[in-house]
This record gives sequence, C-alpha cells and structure tokens, in this order.
Amino acid sequence: MQISEIDKSDADDILARSESHFFDFKSKRIQPAKLSRSLSAFGNAEGGEIYVGIEDPSVSGPRWDGFVDEEAANSVLAVLQDLFPSGETFSYRFIRCVDYPSLVLSCEVFKNQFIWKDSQGDVYLRRGAQSLKQDSFEKQERLRLNKGIASYEDSKVDMTAEELATSEAFLGFYGVIVPRAEPVSWLKKQKVAREDQATVAGLILFADEPQAVLPKAAIKISRYRTSDEPTRATLEGQPSTIEGCAVVLIKDTVDRIVETVERIPVMKNSGLKSVQYPRNAIHEIITNAVIHRDYSVNDDVHVRIFDNRIEIYSPGPLPAHVTVENILDERFARNQKIVRLTNKFPDAPNKDVGEGLNTAFQAMRELQLKDPIVSQVNNGVLVTLRHEKLAEPEQAIINYLRTNDEVNNSKARAVTFIGSENKVKNIFRKMMTAGIIERIPGRSQAKTGYMKGPNFPSS
Repeated sequence: MQISEIDKSDADDILARSESHFFDFKSKRIQPAKLSRSLSAFGNAEGGEIYVGIEDPSVSGPRWDGFVDEEAANSVLAVLQDLFPSGETFSYRFIRCVDYPSLVLSCEVFKNQFIWKDSQGDVYLRRGAQSLKQDSFEKQERLRLNKGIASYEDSKVDMTAEELATSEAFLGFYGVIVPRAEPVSWLKKQKVAREDQATVAGLILFADEPQAVLPKAAIKISRYRTSDEPTRATLEGQPSTIEGCAVVLIKDTVDRIVETVERIPVMKNSGLKSVQYPRNAIHEIITNAVIHRDYSVNDDVHVRIFDNRIEIYSPGPLPAHVTVENILDERFARNQKIVRLTNKFPDAPNKDVGEGLNTAFQAMRELQLKDPIVSQVNNGVLVTLRHEKLAEPEQAIINYLRTNDEVNNSKARAVTFIGSENKVKNIFRKMMTAGIIERIPGRSQAKTGYMKGPNFPSS
C-alpha cells in the first residue's frame, strides 16, 4: 500500500482538526468491527476522512500513535478491503511523518450511490460527529431515496389512471405522441400508472392540478427589498404560489421571475435601469428544480428574489455520487421517468437533457455575470444567481499575467469569457496603447503573444 511522506506542519494540521461530519480520528487499537461502522456511516453519507492511529484529543499522552509497520495493520486492512474495497468509493494509504515515528492509516471515502453495511450487516449514517444506526425501515428507505436507489416518483397517489388519462394536460400531450395507444394502457406502459392508480411521476407530469393531491409540489416566489438576509420587514407583499403540471409550472414560474426582476432598478452611468439576468439561465435552473427535486420531502421549491441576487431552493440533497464540486460534469437523475417524459413534450423545457446547469453557467458568462453558486443547505440544493459583473476584460487579462509570463488570444478569450477573437484583439490594442502589455518580439503572427508592458500595474 502507498506510504505518503508528510512534513510536521501537515501532520500538525491534521492533529488540529476537529471531528465532524466529514472527519474522524480512530485509535490503532480500535476493533475492526467497530471501525467498519464508521466506514459504513461515511460511505452512506457525503463521504469524508478517517485517520486510524491518531488518539482522541481527550486521551493523555501522544496523539500520533500509529502502527509500527504495515503488517501491524493487517487485521484492520483485511476487514476494510473485504467490506469496503478500495476503488471509486474508498481509498487507503499510510502516512508517515519523520517527527512522529509511526504509520497512520488514512481512509478517504467519496460520495457514492450505494448503501454500505458494517461487519455485522448493519447500516450506519454519518450525522455531525456521530455514526447513527439506521435500524428501521423508514430510516433505510429515506437513505435509499437520498441515494437515488429508490425514487418517490414511483409511489402511487390518490388519483386513478382513468382520471389522469382524461386531464387536459394529458390530452394535450397525448395528441402529439407517436405511436399512440389507448390512454390508460399508454400510462401503464410508461410506468406512470400502477394497478389502475397514478404514480407521483404521472401526477407531476399530466395532472391539471398536481398540488391538489401532493400539496407541497408547488413553487413559492418571494420578493425581498434588500441585498442582505431576508426578513419579514423586507418582504414585498405576500409570496406568490405557482401551481400546475411540470411544464406549466416551469413556464409560469420563469415568466413570473422575469416580470418581477425587471421591476428592480439598478443605477447605471446613464441613470436607473432594470436588472437583467439571462432568461435561459433562470429557465434551466427552474427546470432542474422541478424535475430533479425529491418529491418525498414535504416542501415546495422556493424562489427568493433580492435586489442583487435570485436564490432557487429545491428540496432533497444531491443524489448518488453528485456533489456541488462535480455537478457540471456528473449525470444522475433521481426522477428518471419525469426527466424522460418531460423531454417528450412538444415544447420540452429540458430539450438538452443533462446540460441544464452548464447552459445556465454559460448564459451568465455571456452577460458578463459571475457564475451561479450551487450549495447544499437544509436537506436541499440552493442555486444562487448573483447580479455581479465579472472582472472587466482588461482586469481579467491583468490578473492572468500576474501569475503567467504571457497571454495570447485563446487564453484571453478563456479568462474573459469573450467568444470573439476580434473583440479580444481590440482589447489588446487598447492595452498596448496604454503600455499595460506589449507584443512578445520575434514571434510569427500565428504564435503572437503578449507580456507585461512598462505600465503594467504593480498591484
């Protein structure tokens, strides 16, 4: 197994950390069965790190008290590799510091889409600094829903398949689908009706008023006249409630947000202007919130519009292996039927399946606005659109040259989010005239580059 050498400052940084939702210390004397509980707990939550061979801060004596050699950890490793094999979810290595003469076993756990059991066959979940046993059907079912192993969209609701097949929303959709079958048979074949009852997916997609059966499937829009934290005093009027089937819900919500935002004044050089956000960025994020939310969570999607930002909160944590760090690259649909069938509508809100957030990021950049912020809060996902400009193109190029020897047109387009070569050429000309940059001599036109000029700002 890999042994990583670290210096004393890195070792002391580890020792200075506190046990938390993502971090734990374990004594080298821990029973492998007990350690397996912690691996199960981290594997079933958002992942984290466990260091075996570091004593709890409350223990007297040296805290860095690891294994004398690799063989001394064999009994621990045998259990871990058997139950939690190294790979995409679990990674193991020894770390050694010359100032602390023993090996500490570092166990790194990554967020994943599986449920992990300890050596006794029990399921644990990390919450705060505790590993909690999931000893009831309800707890394990909630874990399965959070992981995306099960989806609430398959649950039956209090509406018959016949009622769903006669709704206006379904009939409008049914008129354009090919090939066509008898309505109830089609619903059953698409798995949005079971045993003559509609499912959550069928309700959300095709019922005229899904919220009559599933009340917390609406979208609440609140306008706050502030750039700070929301308070009752800064709330403008009463929050709006948008209802309807998925495609109607998305369209009406986007229209209402755009209408509300355009009434927010912002001071420009030429006077007061309306705030602008790219409509397609709002559309893509609202679409994601509707089709990917966890419908088992008893809460609406919430949109909060502030003077300087829009916050969109969708109930349910990111499923499976998706994290806020990899969300633009990874794909996992919690509600696969809702996603698939929404895409079949004539004017599908999710035309480019899987590209929603990427489209939102690109749309913000095209308006020279900062990237959306994605975070997990209160068992849900929060996306924040900020009305904050990116650095001016000239400043972005200056910032790049502070840490790089040269810049060319391609690199400048990447850091300024400008797609046009000619626009960047004009920016380069202005910066050369000002003496901020100068052309690197002796280069062919195809390899043109620029370096700091005599008037390049020192800070």
